[in-house]
Amino acid sequence: MLVDIDVGMILGVIASFVIGLASIIVYNKIKPRLGSQTNELKILVERVQYYENLLIDMKIRLDSLELVKESEEPIQAQIPKPKEQKYEPEVVAEVKEEKVKERTHNMNFGSATEYVLRLITEKPMTSRDIQVTIGRTREHTSRMMKKLFEEGLVERNMQTKPFTYKITEKGLTRIGVLKAPTT
Repeated sequence: MLVDIDVGMILGVIASFVIGLASIIVYNKIKPRLGSQTNELKILVERVQYYENLLIDMKIRLDSLELVKESEEPIQAQIPKPKEQKYEPEVVAEVKEEKVKERTHNMNFGSATEYVLRLITEKPMTSRDIQVTIGRTREHTSRMMKKLFEEGLVERNMQTKPFTYKITEKGLTRIGVLKAPTT
């Protein structure tokens, strides 16, 4: 029995084998470069998230410092009137410098509640902003804001994502900004 050997068929099989082998070699050369680009992208995303968190924290700290600064009474400096020129030595007035109060973390739930109410007096804040400012966990902050909402001390704006919280008149009364109505 004679078997006909088709040369075209053999060349086709050999060509397919060579093309497959070449494809595997090219893939193995390119694969490390693709992996490094993915790692670089992951590193860049993490770096952007880190800086975004830093910016949010700085913004909240600035807002809280402005709130503390506005709550203090303005210091009235006495400006001396200009004197006529004399040959006497000038007397330099001593200016007392007041130390800036450092931000302290809240130690109990009551003071944290009042601190949060004072924070949102000026402008509405998100739960994340409040969380970063008071240095508590997301869960703690969410439970506290839910409790304040249920007590009617804050309003929740559900039109924005994430929700923003704004203080109510009842909340202003609680922190002593408004006087309680007498009946």
